Amino acid sequence: MIMVLLAAVLPLSAQTPLANQLFGRESAPFTGPALAIGSYARGCASGLEELPQTGPTWQAMRLSRNRNFGHPDLVAFLKGLSQTAHDFGWAGLYIGDMAQPRGGPMTSGHASHQIGLDADIWMLAPKSMTLSRDEREKISSVSVRSDNQRTVTDYWSPTHHAIMRAAALDERVDRIFVAAAVKVEMCKTATQADRLWMQKIRPWSGHNAHFHVRLKCPRGGASCQTQTPSVDMLSKGGDGCDDS
Repeated sequence: MIMVLLAAVLPLSAQTPLANQLFGRESAPFTGPALAIGSYARGCASGLEELPQTGPTWQAMRLSRNRNFGHPDLVAFLKGLSQTAHDFGWAGLYIGDMAQPRGGPMTSGHASHQIGLDADIWMLAPKSMTLSRDEREKISSVSVRSDNQRTVTDYWSPTHHAIMRAAALDERVDRIFVAAAVKVEMCKTATQADRLWMQKIRPWSGHNAHFHVRLKCPRGGASCQTQTPSVDMLSKGGDGCDDS
């Protein structure tokens, strides 16, 4: 069934080795209901929404990539989390890559982000929500992981921890990928009475300058494949700190 849906969205994608180029050149979402089709690293999507380039508490970065599209659940989540970041004292959030207009494989940068349920959020704490389009191409995030890969840098703050905690406590979130040093630091500073949510914080290479939020498949989304094993299985029902 999923392969049939994939073929319906872009018929050539299953027959060509250049699927990433086919999806990458699409400039508008596929019309129809919002559907996450396939798996996070092998799929596509219909009915994706564009996250507005600028909002009261967010800015989408690297606009030339045209990757600020997501399932309506993801767009709503990012708007809400950016408001939470503002409530915690930041100007908001800088949002990195989400998905292409029709999802699918990308020509660079990601194996996942294919079904509209993934988003990268910069570790750089925004001071302004008025960056120009050109500035968003030139500015860079900051690394919160030290060169020895075991500790965090001075860019890390309790606010980072609080924002990720808020994200993890959202029932729509399946897991959050971070640098291993970030997981270690969060394990050190979390209280004993408030840490089960940390099983969603998963150490993964390549996440020193952003954290990667992955939502669960939407309810009733029969065309979407949930990632396995679950974070509960990976952490053996605990907080996952023993594995970090």
